[in-house]
Amino acid sequence: MNIIRWEPFREVDEMLRQYSPFFGRALRRNGGEAGEWTPVADISETDKDYVIKAELPEVRKEDVKVMLDNGVITISGERRHEKEHKDANEIRIESFYGTFSRSFSLPENIDAQGIRAETKDGVLRVKIPKTQAAAPKTVSIEVK
Repeated sequence: MNIIRWEPFREVDEMLRQYSPFFGRALRRNGGEAGEWTPVADISETDKDYVIKAELPEVRKEDVKVMLDNGVITISGERRHEKEHKDANEIRIESFYGTFSRSFSLPENIDAQGIRAETKDGVLRVKIPKTQAAAPKTVSIEVK
């Protein structure tokens, strides 16, 4: 089973990434200002479930939303930029801030009611349990 994230500009991004890592990173960034960013995610599969691990550093669990709609699970939310000191002068900001959203198509053999999500140490872990797939039936058809 393959879970593939559709990205319309994947080839362009990959080409720019080959020429300079700076270009690939700059495309997903809005100059340190609040905007939209894309967290990285790892997807794994066991006999019992699928697991999506998304890196969400400094994102509070109250700012994360996980939704399942028509076989597509979406992880969205916002990472807020909070200044620690009013008088501090920020020299360089390389972290991503703003809203984010990632969507993944799921197979049909999932238990939607059993999906669980938890966050710990900046990583969101979404466990998607599998259901037993119906065994294919062999049917004998009489030839007339």
